[in-house]
Amino acid sequence: MRLALIILLIILVILFSAGAWLYTPDKDAALLRKTYDDSATSYISVAGILLRVRDTGPKDAPALILLHGFGASLDTWEPWAVVLSERYRVIRFDLPGFGLTGPDPEQNYADQRAMAILAALMDRLGIQRASLIGNSLGGRIAWNFAAAYPARVDRLVLISPDGFASLGFEYGKKPVLPALLKLLPYTMPRFMLRMNLAVAYADPKRLTCATLTRYDDMMRAPGDRAAMLDRMQQVMLEDPAPVLRTIQAPTLILWGERDKMIPFSNAADYLRDIPHARLAPLPDLGHVPFEEAPAESLPPVLAFLAGG
Repeated sequence: MRLALIILLIILVILFSAGAWLYTPDKDAALLRKTYDDSATSYISVAGILLRVRDTGPKDAPALILLHGFGASLDTWEPWAVVLSERYRVIRFDLPGFGLTGPDPEQNYADQRAMAILAALMDRLGIQRASLIGNSLGGRIAWNFAAAYPARVDRLVLISPDGFASLGFEYGKKPVLPALLKLLPYTMPRFMLRMNLAVAYADPKRLTCATLTRYDDMMRAPGDRAAMLDRMQQVMLEDPAPVLRTIQAPTLILWGERDKMIPFSNAADYLRDIPHARLAPLPDLGHVPFEEAPAESLPPVLAFLAGG
């Protein structure tokens, strides 16, 4: 009996210690803003949500709007934005549920809600038309927006866009999330985050400590992890082909051939269904080429935006 109690006590101590080690609380929002916001950052209220926005480049230049992927923030575009801002007005914002925008008060993370927010932001900034650049989740929002608002989109750049069915994400069905994933709001230790981010790179050695720290900080912004879980539970994919076929904007598909998150083979689906699309393959890069190798991945985008 005494031995059983001792064993139980040891097990409880181990479990408590493991829980304390894995527990990762939210970070202070004010401190995050102090660390990551600069003179070009503002907070703009649109469609009932306060968006963190960065607006750089000449205000009278053609507008570009950059839409980040799942778990990222507007900061992911920084290397590209520095170059693009020399000749374009570049607008980036943290999508609801990510970065310092934080959760949507309506807890609505449907693509239709994202498109309404994007249209409202364009109205607030006085932008009638813009070219859209979207990665992964941001790519799915971008191509849906281009189909729904053809008069507001000049050109479309899709970087490893999401949208076609994949393992665990079937058409017409909400995904069944693993039970352990529901612990996300309470735990995301740095080593686990590194493992998840490394998959997005063809060469994981290019994932810098600074980039990892930024993702860690943004993932732990107040309420974001719970919002990410809400978003995943709300996903309801439909066959994108009928929507893609209505896109009028000239489209560039930029895809890392070593993408381990959304396979390069999916590029053929977009080329088949988007009427005016071309492909720029990136042989040695992964899911986030603008982070992994910004100087190598940007030239085809610059040429395309210039009309080439």
